[in-house]
Amino acid sequence: MAQSPTPNDQLTDLQRLARLLDSSIRLPGGYRIGLDGIIGLVPGIGDAVAATLSTYIVVRGARLGASTMTLVRMMGNILLELVVGFVPVLGDLFDFAWKANNRNIALLERHASELSGEGSAGRRLTTATLVLLAAFLLLIGLILVGLISLLVNLLQLLGAG
Repeated sequence: MAQSPTPNDQLTDLQRLARLLDSSIRLPGGYRIGLDGIIGLVPGIGDAVAATLSTYIVVRGARLGASTMTLVRMMGNILLELVVGFVPVLGDLFDFAWKANNRNIALLERHASELSGEGSAGRRLTTATLVLLAAFLLLIGLILVGLISLLVNLLQLLGAG
């Protein structure tokens, strides 16, 4: 009968996937890139596909027992890579440099002693998603307030001239 993989075995599998996605291809000069950045070059859907692959590591991390805050950080790494990835050229360069998957594995490794596998992975993922969504909406709100303030000041300057 096959034995269930241990949390260390599962973490090793995730490390391999992260390496494939972020640093599996050596470039001249020693810099490494991965499939994530290459997939992100595909216009329109590349960044979304790469983010979906990256999200698999987060889901597996939740199943391993990563805390809600660790999951929030992991999702934030992916979200940052996804949002900046939408900017032509700069986003692609950022994709190759940021390496969200390697960062997320480092977070899991840092908290490996806390990985219990106990509790509801779904609940931790849902809570992490809601925390990240609330932070994102707050940021959008602050940006809108700033833009409206800027517009009002600009209109006042134009009206005073």
